[in-house]
Amino acid sequence: MRIAVAGATGNIGARTAAALERAGNDVVRISRSLGVDLLSGEGLDAALEGVDAVVDAISAPPVGPDETREYFATTTTNLLAAEHRAGVRHHVLLSIVGLNRTTGGTAHYEGKRAQERLIEAGQVPWTIVPATQFHDFAAMAASWTEQDGVALIAPLLVQPIAPDDIAAVLAEIAVGEPRGRYVDVAGPETQDLVDMARRTHAVLGHSVKLVPTWSGPLGPELAGNVLLPGDGARIAATTFEQWLAAGAR
Repeated sequence: MRIAVAGATGNIGARTAAALERAGNDVVRISRSLGVDLLSGEGLDAALEGVDAVVDAISAPPVGPDETREYFATTTTNLLAAEHRAGVRHHVLLSIVGLNRTTGGTAHYEGKRAQERLIEAGQVPWTIVPATQFHDFAAMAASWTEQDGVALIAPLLVQPIAPDDIAAVLAEIAVGEPRGRYVDVAGPETQDLVDMARRTHAVLGHSVKLVPTWSGPLGPELAGNVLLPGDGARIAATTFEQWLAAGAR
């Protein structure tokens, strides 16, 4: 199959493109750095020529909720329109477990909600894949507030998934038929975000004091079971410990 990956130079997009190629698919990488601009639509029609399916793994620059919502709405609208013109048969979106269980979350959550609404109302058959946080999320979350060797981080419960595992799921779904809203996809074990960050920093040799608090970017509206997978979830194999042992990459 000929499959396009939007956000192909990002963490999950690059892994998904590689997984698709290993399975023998013809992969089209979509990224501004590769000459395709989702914001303006420049290069999209040419990139999607002959494409059977698209995996959307884009992320937004670090801006506020309104700007993030607008970024995801514009890029998704342009992508869906180009897909419709090209006759693409399947749009696969990487989304977030628990997104619709809360009205809160970071600006990224606002953008993903906008994406989901557009895809559900669009003309291209779709699959939305809700995934839990990735194994590298804890250290990333700490980096958002790190200053002078101190970082604020919320004491969240998460059930993280290895980046390679979610990429494999996206690649598998992309070559199949559209499924609508897919089951939650998660890693095998529940973890505490503060402990995850501490252990990841230890492996990476990064020294920072972590301050557990709800006053940072991740608020109490995400506490409890909000970010944990629901019943019938698909559980990936790689544990957080295995990911750490492999160098936290």
